[in-house]
Amino acid sequence: MRIAFVGGYEPRRCGIATFTHDLCKAISATDLSSECIVAAVNDRKDGYRYPSKVRLEILENDLDSYRRAADFLNFHDTDALCVQHEFGIYGGRAGSHLLALLKEVRMPVVATLHTILSDPNPSQRKVMEELSCYSDRLVVMARKGAEILGETYGIPDTKIDVIPHGIPDVPFVDSALAKTQFGVEGKTVLLTFGLLGPGKGIEHAIEALPEIVNKHPQVVYIVLGATHPNLLAREGESYRLSLERLAAARGVKGHVIFHNRFVSLKELTQFIAATDIYITPYLNEAQITSGTLAYVFGAGKAVVSTPYWHAQEMLGQGRGILVPFHDSKAIAGGVISYLDNPNWMERTREEAYRCGREMIWPKVAQQYLDTFQRTIVDRETLTHVDLTDYTLANRHYELPPRRLDHIHRMSDGTGIYQHAVYNVPNFHEGYCIDDNARAYILCVLLEELGPDSQTDSLEFLATRYLAFLAAAWNQRTGRFRNFMSHGRLWLEETGSEDSHGRALWALGVGTGRSLEEGHRRLSALLFEQSLPVVESFTSPRAWAFAILGIHEYLRENATSEPAILMRQTLTAKLITSWHTYASDDWQWFEHSATYENARLSQALILSGQWMPNDEALEIGLQSLRWLVSMQNTQAGHFRPIGSNGFCVKDGKKADFDQQPVEAQAMIAACLEAGRATQDEYWSIEAKRAFEWFLGRNDLGLSLYDPKSGGCGDGLHSNRVNQNQGAESTLAFHISLAEMNCAEQLIAHPAPVST
Repeated sequence: MRIAFVGGYEPRRCGIATFTHDLCKAISATDLSSECIVAAVNDRKDGYRYPSKVRLEILENDLDSYRRAADFLNFHDTDALCVQHEFGIYGGRAGSHLLALLKEVRMPVVATLHTILSDPNPSQRKVMEELSCYSDRLVVMARKGAEILGETYGIPDTKIDVIPHGIPDVPFVDSALAKTQFGVEGKTVLLTFGLLGPGKGIEHAIEALPEIVNKHPQVVYIVLGATHPNLLAREGESYRLSLERLAAARGVKGHVIFHNRFVSLKELTQFIAATDIYITPYLNEAQITSGTLAYVFGAGKAVVSTPYWHAQEMLGQGRGILVPFHDSKAIAGGVISYLDNPNWMERTREEAYRCGREMIWPKVAQQYLDTFQRTIVDRETLTHVDLTDYTLANRHYELPPRRLDHIHRMSDGTGIYQHAVYNVPNFHEGYCIDDNARAYILCVLLEELGPDSQTDSLEFLATRYLAFLAAAWNQRTGRFRNFMSHGRLWLEETGSEDSHGRALWALGVGTGRSLEEGHRRLSALLFEQSLPVVESFTSPRAWAFAILGIHEYLRENATSEPAILMRQTLTAKLITSWHTYASDDWQWFEHSATYENARLSQALILSGQWMPNDEALEIGLQSLRWLVSMQNTQAGHFRPIGSNGFCVKDGKKADFDQQPVEAQAMIAACLEAGRATQDEYWSIEAKRAFEWFLGRNDLGLSLYDPKSGGCGDGLHSNRVNQNQGAESTLAFHISLAEMNCAEQLIAHPAPVST
């Protein structure tokens, strides 16, 4: 057999990577006729120096790389695919990017579930249900896992195999023989190992030490392992340092050793050999698998553990001591019980070692091989690939890669410049709040989609744009300013109603979606201060922008009475405007259709869904369908209402100059209509509008420049405007982000409005 594995892989430092490596190695050693290849998932853009077994790499947050991996596996005679599943190692909501790969592979799939949640959120439940549908068999490492799959997800036992976590086959040794190499001879060694993070509960073990040391002064507690890389990137060594301070405060710093390294399997085996008692003080019951527990248990060590699911199953029937969560006194009692009764501890060790012989890698590898072979036989066809599945009609929609070079070029320490001459910022025109609001929305969207090589500095950029919005707020007038000179002088006391509405929209996005707590708080503060004045506005677009912002704000503040009431007021204003102007042949909210027209429809579609308000939803969909008919040509491409005259009731529609913000608004509104109705029509129209950027337009010319990442300022009757200003460039990139969101396989549980 040729067996492919998808997951992390060494030298990446995580438990999944170690497991995948060890399983591949064990299978290769157990069945010399089988070939194991790996599709490794990278959590960083520069990847790792993998061994030759790794044939391809998947970028965690790049949806297309999962599809390319599926193509590779389909065309390289892969007999079975073994997926290591953990929600956190794949991109998308709850790791949903993995489903794009599973949807397209043609070989049998066996999924090993490293985390099984009994109370999943909607996205996690959706991923698990689809993962089960795409998998021929599911492997769990404990019987409790099979119970949860049945009770929570309705998966039958016949689809589940229980195969324990593999462990190295080590001899049963006296710990005294191994202590010399670590300089702890004569000591009683307690050990906790693994990647460090707050969920490990090590603080409770340290709190237990004073009582333990008081009775057994020879005790030393070794905390072995590096801080988890993701935690290290976010918070540095704050958790480890807090543990060190705690040990000093409790007077046991002479009894605690922190070994801050990611150790090899050989080194780990030596540390385990020197251990007398292993402690796992984890804080969460819902841990179905612990490789660290399996390793020490199989090596025949006494264990004191909190009762998470894997520990309950492994240490039951006297094979270890279980203590309550968050209970340092109980941990101390468990350790002291063993040390006071060495004969009992020795019997426990012997029983653990005996049971552990069923978990050694050769036996685990054989069980996996049996599962693979049974799964292959159960399939009617093995490696047959139907090439009709690869026609354009059956393939996913290809989107351009992100390229934010021009966004960076257009930004400085103040914010983003309004205009450009070709691809060079035009300092003379300065800045405006409209574009900084758009830029802030883009940063938040891209943060939510996940990082890639183009988005490393998103937090820095978002901070600049939000700072501009904060500086634009004029507390005295209760309004936002709009225009600022290159010399950082405000050119007005009060901006337009539309610019105020757009700023409010951006602040709602920041409140509801930003991953940065400080950004969320400042966005919410500014939103709440600037919301009340909108009730006096007369611009329908300002109403629509404010409604979009309110919906985003309500993601985090669902019971906010001022926001809910303002949404009702502004929705009623749009409905009244519709009834005032709309007729059979003019299904619109004003006497003329001007710029960002589809935002009015989008606002009502959102309000219709989430207030709910059936009339608002119907008017939103009806007006958008009319707008689509106005902006589609007989040749089948999108032609937005031109800014050179716009479109007046009973008058002629301007075909040029076509503006990127019109395409952006149409894309967002159509995607929202699709979410509301599940009608494929709207997805088709969104793609039609997006392709306008790429050359499916009146001139057959692309407005988007893939070299610079900029977008031309408009389409004239005979040419593309080559100036790549902020509004047009941001219109493209926000549209691309919207399309990428739509391509993800998990729908948002809350409304989306960009």
